[in-house]
Amino acid sequence: MEEYSYHRPVLLKESIDGLLLKEGGIYIDLTFGGGGHTKEILRQLDGKGIGRVFGFDQDDESRSNAEQITNRSFTFVQANFRHFKKYLKLHGVREVDGILADLGVSSHQFDSAERGFSTRFAGPLDMRMDRSKQLSASDILQHSSASELQKILGMYGEVRNARTLAQAIVAHRVNQAFESTEQMVQFLKRFAPKGKEYKYYAQVFQALRIAVNEEMQALEEMLQQTAEVLKPGGRLVVISYHSLEDRLVKHYMQAGNVMGEIEKDFYGNPIRPFKPVNRKPIEPNEEEIAINNRARSAKLRIAEKI
Repeated sequence: MEEYSYHRPVLLKESIDGLLLKEGGIYIDLTFGGGGHTKEILRQLDGKGIGRVFGFDQDDESRSNAEQITNRSFTFVQANFRHFKKYLKLHGVREVDGILADLGVSSHQFDSAERGFSTRFAGPLDMRMDRSKQLSASDILQHSSASELQKILGMYGEVRNARTLAQAIVAHRVNQAFESTEQMVQFLKRFAPKGKEYKYYAQVFQALRIAVNEEMQALEEMLQQTAEVLKPGGRLVVISYHSLEDRLVKHYMQAGNVMGEIEKDFYGNPIRPFKPVNRKPIEPNEEEIAINNRARSAKLRIAEKI
């Protein structure tokens, strides 16, 4: 298997199979990253006639990965996937045959200390996926109110003592700003449950990352556009890594909205744009998890446009 220095794609075979690639099809990889999924789509399309593949990513480091792909069928767009419909129109595309999104943070981002995503490395409390944006994790910790911090920690990290932690953050920052990952971990030690310290740190960092990048809002906006862009019979393939993402994806695929409330017509028939292909999410097998431990929480859902 090819070595993936930037990011090892998760559930590669299962997700590409889920797209049901066809001759001359147009496909979108909304989370290009290191290009693993995109390269496999292009490889398989080579045997199915000419098609088109668009790769989206807001991270500026992904552009250099995209520039290594010389296939004329491929187009890279440096933008947040919440705007993908607009950018497709700029390229003259209104309908596509398949959409893939791998919602995880790339291995490269986690392993880059200067990005501030990981509790394992000393670096600035940044966490911006799009580094042209101004708001960092440090800014959120420094300027959010206690109630706002409680909401972020509780909703996005499912931190049980979110209120206590939020109040402590506000009290601490009066004398010292939160600027580094190392400093944050040291601060969190007195609030973490015994024996579950690293899980607690991960929950807090996840909450901050989601808030910095507006991940849940962006995901909701992206999902709503998929029904407008996919052709009938087209496939939506999404890999998520935590319950908040998976719940939104599941609800949208089942009901056509992130609340999961199925609307019905005058005769009582359900009105929904998709039908789920797999009732339960597909998860990595033991072999994949052994090779790539970050795949352990991945859940793959597939839906077909009606």
